[in-house]
Amino acid sequence: MKDFQSKLNEYAKLCVKVGINIQPGQPLVVHAPIEGVEFVRLIAKNAYEAGASEVYVNWNDEVITRLKYEYAPMEVFENFPKWYADGLEDYAKKGAGFLSISAQDPELLKGIDPKKIAANNKSSSIALKEFRNYTMNDKNTWCVVSIPTKSWAKRVFPNLSEDEAVERLWKAIFDATRMNTEDPIKAWQDHMENLKKKVDYLNSLELKSLHYTSANGTDLVVELPEGHIWAGGGAVDQNGVEFAPNMPTEEVFTMPLKTGVNGVVYSSKPLNYGGKLIDEFKLTFKDGRVVDFDAKVGKDTLADLLNIDEGAKYLGEVALVPFDSPISQSNIIFLNTLFDENASCHFALGKAYPTNIKGGEKMTEEELEAHGVNNSLTHVDFMIGTEDMSIIGETKSGEKIQIFKNGNWNI
Repeated sequence: MKDFQSKLNEYAKLCVKVGINIQPGQPLVVHAPIEGVEFVRLIAKNAYEAGASEVYVNWNDEVITRLKYEYAPMEVFENFPKWYADGLEDYAKKGAGFLSISAQDPELLKGIDPKKIAANNKSSSIALKEFRNYTMNDKNTWCVVSIPTKSWAKRVFPNLSEDEAVERLWKAIFDATRMNTEDPIKAWQDHMENLKKKVDYLNSLELKSLHYTSANGTDLVVELPEGHIWAGGGAVDQNGVEFAPNMPTEEVFTMPLKTGVNGVVYSSKPLNYGGKLIDEFKLTFKDGRVVDFDAKVGKDTLADLLNIDEGAKYLGEVALVPFDSPISQSNIIFLNTLFDENASCHFALGKAYPTNIKGGEKMTEEELEAHGVNNSLTHVDFMIGTEDMSIIGETKSGEKIQIFKNGNWNI
């Protein structure tokens, strides 16, 4: 039986060798909470041992973030620091890998002026637009992983003590990332190969549309653009290096036709958006655009998300995840999109990945628009999968194929 320290080091090695797949001479940029200092040091050690030229860490602290929102004037949130965006672009141009450790108190900004949050979300999206082109086009390797923090763990397990909650969240993360297997790296390679089989089959169908229905009221038809590409598990950067963008990952995904979404969809899990929760919400689409919405929790926050720009009112991603995925079967609501999206079929509002359409990574914004690809400053996943969800695909010839039945794969 491996002890915790052994698992922690193996997890760091997995992030470096499979998540980023660091190459000799490649810089690595890490975004991390200060509570993760021990883990980040292991990341750095493994990265340098694998040949990284430099490991640069951007630290964040929830207490300081909260203080900033409480005391800083509005103009601070309206003007994202240019030096920060320029620094990320500089590393991207040098071919760096980007590892983000997603671990935030889902209620960090509860009670904060929503105008400040909306202003920061918009200014950061504008400032980081060029940098995000590197990751969303898979020019650079990138990966999102997670570790427990005390505040997040207590939100997930409120009835446990702080130490017990952190320990329980570590166990859940290790389970979700296959760290409890004898050889986690091989387990991940096998898992990505299994996802690739689903990807290859869906691509062979050349589907025209997907029809989602569920007893909660979801009834949505999503058209797919000509030349769309399904992806999942691993990705490949511009130099042919394979990497895993999300760990864990259970999804197979593509893009919708921007103007081809019609009907209504209901959320199935809470959405943590910028430190505020949105829950029990529904979106009504007509010709791709959200024309009506409601939420029992966080309706104002949902409105701010939809109003970042015009593209935020359209879908940019269609992702299929079985209801019996390991994360779903844990029966844990993580309140963290990295995990919750891999427990449920989901969509994303905002920008589509150009790599989800043939030749998309080489197209201009105008060419992408002409091919029905949504563009936006934002990209936010939200969960819609249920245990009774049905998804019926229709091919160009009109043949109907049951892709999902009772929330799970039917192919």
